[in-house]
Amino acid sequence: MQKHNFSAGPCILPQSVMQKAADAVVDYNGIGLSIIEISHRSKEFVAVMENARSLALEHLGLTGKGYQALFLQGGASMQFLMVAYNLLNTKAGYLNTGTWSSKAIKEAKLFGDLVEVASSKDKNFNYIPKAYEIPSGLDYLHLTTNNTIFGTQIKEIPQTDAPLVCDMSSDIFSRALDFSQFDLIYAGAQKNMGPAGTTLVVVKEEILGQVQRSIPSMLDYQVHIGKDSMFNTPPVFAVYTSMLTMEWLKAQGGVATIAQINEAKASLLYNEIDSNELFTGFVADPADRSTMNATFTINDESQADRFNKMWQDAGINGLNGHRSVGGYRASMYNALPLASVQVLVDVMQEFQRTA
Repeated sequence: MQKHNFSAGPCILPQSVMQKAADAVVDYNGIGLSIIEISHRSKEFVAVMENARSLALEHLGLTGKGYQALFLQGGASMQFLMVAYNLLNTKAGYLNTGTWSSKAIKEAKLFGDLVEVASSKDKNFNYIPKAYEIPSGLDYLHLTTNNTIFGTQIKEIPQTDAPLVCDMSSDIFSRALDFSQFDLIYAGAQKNMGPAGTTLVVVKEEILGQVQRSIPSMLDYQVHIGKDSMFNTPPVFAVYTSMLTMEWLKAQGGVATIAQINEAKASLLYNEIDSNELFTGFVADPADRSTMNATFTINDESQADRFNKMWQDAGINGLNGHRSVGGYRASMYNALPLASVQVLVDVMQEFQRTA
């Protein structure tokens, strides 16, 4: 039976990427060695790293604009720490829109004063704050563009004179934005780009080197830039598979093309959630709904077992919601085909018809 993978992360990857990655584990490009056993200093892997870094900048439209792309370890959670270590001198601003921004705030408080410019915690993060005032004199403003757990997404990027730092772990490469408005972007690979084990960091070089503290080498962006993202042994397989995914994205037509497909998938599912009287969307304002993670609940919990059996019998995987929200979460990352969303919609309609 075909599986329809709605998992939130680690998530679905293109089948062609999976096959190429699997082949490379056995024999990389016919050299008789696995991608995971060749030296990271070999010409073969150096070419992989260079291509991955170049593709990341290309997809974001940042090639030749003073940015560097790095593939680091520790997940996006390590970036909660590294961002503050490298950028926070006196005061930073954070928009608190979910679990991950809350964790980023906790880490940043270790390094200086912090202003929570706005928060949606009062309603369990089911909306994106608006019409808030951004104070002056910030070392940077931190956003989390897409909130995987709660299913919200920032649609309008706030205007600020402060450097703009953004966690894009769950919507990187999924929609067209002017990415030059961001000074630092980071994203854990496992939500939309590759397997767990590496994190993409894209940083404008001119914002670095401003803090007065000493930074440990392993946590210093400038050190990693100086070593071409190979200060220590990189997560070879995760970088390679991320490179394959970015090559796949380029073959599809790039971010602009995939954004249209993602909008079509999201519209299909949200239309069903809104029209089906047996379900309710979690996000309060439809304008705040994520195109990546649709969250919804069943109105009659006594029917949950029947619905669960129906979607599982249809080959759907990973639909259970996070414990913070309950209900269901359909993650529709770049590699998820529209046909899989249609399968879920068909199940929801049959569930209503047979209620």
